[in-house]
Amino acid sequence: MFPLNFKDMPTTASSLFSAYASIAAFLMLVRSIADQLIPHELRSYLYSILHHFFYTPRSSDMTLIIDEKCGYMSNQVYEAAEVYLQTKISESNERLRVSKTPGQKTLSINIDRDQEIIDFFDGIRLKWCYVCAEEKNNGSGNDEKHQFELTFLKKHRAKVIDSYLPYLLARANAIREEEKVLKLDSQHSGSIDLEHPSTFDTLAMDPELKRMIIEDLDRFVRRKEFYKKVGKAWKRGYLLYGPPGTGKSSLIAAMANYLKFDVYDLELTSVYDNSELRRIMLSTSNRSILVIEDIDCSVDIQNRESEEENEQSNTRITLSGLLNFIDGLWSSCGDERIIVFTTNNKDKIDPALLRPGRMDVHIHMSYCTARGFRVLASNYLGIHESNPHRLCGEIEELIESTEVSPAEVAEELMKSDDADVALEGLVNFLERKKSESGKMKDEEANGIEIEDTNEDAEKKQA
Repeated sequence: MFPLNFKDMPTTASSLFSAYASIAAFLMLVRSIADQLIPHELRSYLYSILHHFFYTPRSSDMTLIIDEKCGYMSNQVYEAAEVYLQTKISESNERLRVSKTPGQKTLSINIDRDQEIIDFFDGIRLKWCYVCAEEKNNGSGNDEKHQFELTFLKKHRAKVIDSYLPYLLARANAIREEEKVLKLDSQHSGSIDLEHPSTFDTLAMDPELKRMIIEDLDRFVRRKEFYKKVGKAWKRGYLLYGPPGTGKSSLIAAMANYLKFDVYDLELTSVYDNSELRRIMLSTSNRSILVIEDIDCSVDIQNRESEEENEQSNTRITLSGLLNFIDGLWSSCGDERIIVFTTNNKDKIDPALLRPGRMDVHIHMSYCTARGFRVLASNYLGIHESNPHRLCGEIEELIESTEVSPAEVAEELMKSDDADVALEGLVNFLERKKSESGKMKDEEANGIEIEDTNEDAEKKQA
């Protein structure tokens, strides 16, 4: 410890103040001389050197983080970057991910984690980096989080956000349309390529009905601004109803192939509750067809009174939850979507589901008609209307008088490549079916007569 001498403190403080004043005066004198003798350009250069040594420089770069997901929903910017950057891969990239699905025409090549891609836009240099990181998942292990990092000079921020990113989205959409492979998705089975060959040309359906469906689809996809103007979600609901084997699934595939829309198959029986239903809606992409088959028997939602019973069953989907899923606030989370419901019995569906806004277009999938047979004969045997087979007239008469599905007719036509053999087999099949149908009607009529007779006898005895 040093002894503290209070008598020396004023003298010491006075000395320090005098020294500070002398130094300040000297610096002012030096600055005054420098202003007179040193040119302005040289002074600026010296000041910049001093600033470099005594101040920590701020970074001139900016980085945008583009995550794969936005909550439950897919990030469109991430998806667009993934497509766009495939066209920017260069020889400098040392690690690449290569894949090819059966429906793809070419290999799909993407950069691997921590790889960088350099892009240029209007003289701006942009650096992309693909990043993967583990993320904790509420005690159920770790999930892998995927994201892109986009780095550029800060001064280009406005141009990158206002011009480059919109260009990225547009270019990715164009690439997708050129090389699109339709997908079939479900909540449990994942995604596979949709390679169903059905088109409107091959459908065994009345030509006027096909024309009406095509016109309705065309009108829907071009009316984005109209839906926005009237305040409606950009979606369309279809109900396909009719007996089994009448081509409901083939029509859905034809719609997907025509619009180039992915298909999402939703099984309501495997959905636990309304919350999971909303999550599924958010996970489906734009420009997709959501299919709910056998809506009349998939879950017990035929009427509002059954909602209490649903709470006791394996699923807790309520009618109100389904209605909100179809046309409530949650249904507006996405654009250009089509919801297709199928049923064998329209009468079993709750009227609340049938109204416009939920099931906008009702399409009756009927038994095979003469026109439908002509399409099938052309598809399976190459028989055209301009040069019909000798049995075509007889077959068309039998079809008009018999309830037979297009699937049954197609199955008979597939039994032989020889047109004579296949059509003769179809004639025999239709005659048997017509005979069996007649017998059933006679039995039903006789049963009614017997019941009426018994009722009369009972009345007489009474």
